Amino acid sequence: QVQLVESGGGLVQPGMSLRLSCAASGSGFTVATMGWYRQAPGNQRELVATITRGGSTNYADSVKGRFTISRDNAKNTVFLQMNSLKPEDTAVYYCNANTYGGVWGNYWGQGTQVTVSS
Repeated sequence: QVQLVESGGGLVQPGMSLRLSCAASGSGFTVATMGWYRQAPGNQRELVATITRGGSTNYADSVKGRFTISRDNAKNTVFLQMNSLKPEDTAVYYCNANTYGGVWGNYWGQGTQVTVSS
C-alpha cells in the first residue's frame, strides 16, 4: 500500500514563506505525477501545482511566480516552496500522487494546515 505523509504547514504572516514536504512510503511501485492541492473553508479542493516524474511542472495562475514545486525521485518526495504568502493562500494543503508498476493508484495525504494572517 502507498501512504503519503505531509509536513511543513503552520501559521505565518503575509509576505513570509513556508515549505511543504510530502513523502510517499511503501514499496513495489513507481511514483509518476505528484502534486499539491488546497481546500479553503467553504470552497472546493483546487489544484495548486503538479510535477511529472521528468520534472515538467504546472501551476495555478494564483500561485505562479510565488510557489515552486520540486521533487526528489530517489526519495519519492515532493516539495512546495511558498513565498510571498497571502491571506488568500490560507487552506488545508493536500499532497497527491499517482503510482504505477506493482501498485497502481491515485493517493492523497492527510492534509496540512497553512494559515496566513497578521
